[in-house]
Amino acid sequence: MKRTVQQLLARAAAHAWPDLDIPAEPHVERTRDAAHGDFASNIAMTLTKAARRNPREIAQAIVDALPADDRIARTEIAGPGFINFFLAPGAFRATIDDILDNGDTYGRSDIGAGAQIVIEFVSANPTGPLHVGHGRGAAVGDCLARLYEATGWAVTREFYYNDAGAQIDNLAVSVQARCRGVTPDDDAWPEAGYRGEYIADVASAYLAGETVIADDREVVAAADTEDLEAIRAFAVAYLRREQDADLQAFGVHFDVYSLESALYARGEIEKTVQALTDAGHTYEADGALWLRTTEFGDDKDRVMRKADGGYTYFVPDVAYHIDKWQRGFARAINEQGADHHGTIARVRAGLQALDAGIPAGWPDYILHQMVTVMRGGEEVKLSKRAGSYVTLRDLIDQVGRDATRFFLIARKPDSQQTFDIDLARSQSEDNPVYYLQYAHARICSVQRQAAHRGVAFVRAQADTTTLDTEHEQRLISVLSRYPEVVAAAAADSAVQSVPHYLREIADVFHSYYNAQPFLVDDDGLRNARLALIQATRQVLANGLGLLGVHAPEQM
Repeated sequence: MKRTVQQLLARAAAHAWPDLDIPAEPHVERTRDAAHGDFASNIAMTLTKAARRNPREIAQAIVDALPADDRIARTEIAGPGFINFFLAPGAFRATIDDILDNGDTYGRSDIGAGAQIVIEFVSANPTGPLHVGHGRGAAVGDCLARLYEATGWAVTREFYYNDAGAQIDNLAVSVQARCRGVTPDDDAWPEAGYRGEYIADVASAYLAGETVIADDREVVAAADTEDLEAIRAFAVAYLRREQDADLQAFGVHFDVYSLESALYARGEIEKTVQALTDAGHTYEADGALWLRTTEFGDDKDRVMRKADGGYTYFVPDVAYHIDKWQRGFARAINEQGADHHGTIARVRAGLQALDAGIPAGWPDYILHQMVTVMRGGEEVKLSKRAGSYVTLRDLIDQVGRDATRFFLIARKPDSQQTFDIDLARSQSEDNPVYYLQYAHARICSVQRQAAHRGVAFVRAQADTTTLDTEHEQRLISVLSRYPEVVAAAAADSAVQSVPHYLREIADVFHSYYNAQPFLVDDDGLRNARLALIQATRQVLANGLGLLGVHAPEQM
C-alpha cells in the first residue's frame, strides 16, 4: 500500500507541477499516530525551493491533483505542509492475497540488484572455544547476511583469522606442556599459556595420532611431543574444527575463510606498505615507518613498521581489505566486537591513502558490545571447559539454538546485553522467542482443527470484506508492513528491528485469537479468517527465517 501512495503522489505532483523534477518514489512513511492518518509525506516541503511557493500551497495543488482511488478515504494537509493519507477500511485487504500468492518470497525484493557484498563476522582466532561474544557476532552477522540476501544482494559470508603469531605460539606451547604431563597448576606451566580443559583434549587427540578435518584444513597428528610446529598445526586445526561444529549447531556457515598468514605468504603486506610509501603518505621517525593517517581523519599518525621490523596489527587489515576490494565487493560490512573500535579510522585511512578508488567510509563496521550471562539472578562468569569465560556451546546446550540466536539479536549490537538463561528457558509470554513461536504453532493448531472438523480452508470462498473488526484491521495493517520492515532493516543494518516487528505481530494475533472464533459456520467469514491467520503464519515463518529461528507447527 505504501508503494500505491507513492505512485499516486508522484502522478499528482507531476500533474500539478509539470516543470519540476518529481521523484518516482516520493518519501512516504507510516504515521505513528492514527490521528494523522495511515501514511504521511513531506513532498511539498522538498519542492518548496524549486517551486518558489509556500509548502502548504504546493501540498494543496498536489492533493487537488490526486487521482481518485477507492483505497484512499481522505487526505489532509497538516502543519507546515505534510500530506496525510487516511485509508479506507478495506485498503489493506489485498495484503492477504499478496502474502498467500508469494508465500516464502513475500517481503523479498531486488533492491540490491545482484550487487556483491561481503559480510565478515566471527573471525575468531583458533585459540579456544567460541565465547558468548563470538555468538553475538555470529547471530548478528548471519542475520545481516540473510537480510541482504532477502533484498537482492549477492552475499558472501567471510571468516578471517590468524593461524600464526603470539596467540598461536601460546596455544602451541600450552598443548605441548599438556602433552608432557604439565598442568596449569604446575610451576612449569607457560606464563601466558591457556588454562582451559580443552587444552588437555587437544593434547590427548594429538598424542593419539588423530586426523582432524575442519572446514578449511586437514591435519594428521604427528604424536611427537618435541615437534612444536606439528603441535601448532594440529592445535589450530582441532580448534577450527570445534569452532565449525559450534557454528553449525548455531545455524551459521561461511563461504570463504581468509588467513592473515596467507597475506604474508603472498607478499601482500609488503606490497601494501610499498604502495603507501610510493603514494607519499609515509615517513620514518624513531627508527619506525609511519603512515600519515591524520591526513585522512585519524586523530594521530600511526606506526606501520616498528623499529624491530615487525608490522603493527592494522597493516595486515589494510592489505586484507584491499584484497576484498579487488575481489569486486562494492559493499563490505565488518561485524566485530567493540574492542575493534580503534582500528576503524586507521584502516579506512590506509585504504584512502592508496588512492585506489575505494570510497571514503568503506568498509562499514557494526560493533557489538559485551554480553553478561545471568542465571538464578547471578552472573555466570566461567565455563569449566574454557576456564575463563562462558562459551557459545554452553548457551546452546542450556537454552537451545533458537533462544540463543533470538536473544543475541534482540537488542542493538552497540548496546550492552544481559542474557537471562532462566528467561530464555521459560515457557511464558515473557520469553519473546517462545511467545513468537507459540503464535505460529497456535495458527497451525487452528488449521489442524479445521481439517479435523472437515472445514478445511478454501481460499476461493474467503470473503475478505467481512474482516471488519478492529483486531482484523489492525492485523492486516501490521502484516502489510513486512516488506518495508525487511527493506529498512537491511538498509540500516538493523537486525534488531525484525524481532521487534515480529513481536508486534504476535501481540496482535494473540489478542485476535482470544477475541474471535475462527471456525464459524458462515463459509465466507470462516475462510476469510483462515486466510488471514494463514497469512499471519506465513509472515511469522518468513520473519523467523531471517533470524535463523525455527517456526514450529506445535509446541
